[in-house]
Amino acid sequence: MLNTFMVYVENKPGVLTRVASLFRRRAFNIDSLTVGRTEKPEVSRMTITVDADRDQARRIEANLYKLVNVLLVENITNQPAIVRDLAMIRVAASHETRSHVLELANVFRARVVDVAPESLTIEITGAEDKIDGLLELLRPYGILEMVRTGIVAMRRGSQSANTTTPEKSAVSSVNNDNGNVSYSV
Repeated sequence: MLNTFMVYVENKPGVLTRVASLFRRRAFNIDSLTVGRTEKPEVSRMTITVDADRDQARRIEANLYKLVNVLLVENITNQPAIVRDLAMIRVAASHETRSHVLELANVFRARVVDVAPESLTIEITGAEDKIDGLLELLRPYGILEMVRTGIVAMRRGSQSANTTTPEKSAVSSVNNDNGNVSYSV
């Protein structure tokens, strides 16, 4: 089963390498990995999709939390979510076939972003199956080049993730009897 994880991390050098290495060490193949800044400059967000059963997904989540720079991990596989992928596809389009390719792009609500004498470049955003459907219909015309961003996902509704860490929020610290510091919000 394909699992989708939202992983919030500190925006620091080397974090992506540590996360990817965790998957490599555990012998999981990452199906899709996207990384980008969030509304907080000090936090980046990774959307990772991986083929794993329920127990494997729990182990992945637990191991991600062990990494120093990981702030929050959410497996949103079974939650209502908005899931998107973006693809740019350069397809051969002669004078005779150009109108057919344009019609296909229109049906899939894709945009033509570049026109050349013998090709069109189409940009499409949507679910993976929508992009796969357009690709299958464009193959007979000749796909010259294609690139995909990978999955980005966000939970539906107004609830957002709380990625505030103790050192970055208004917290009070207390020294326990054993000398350890505990934080409370």
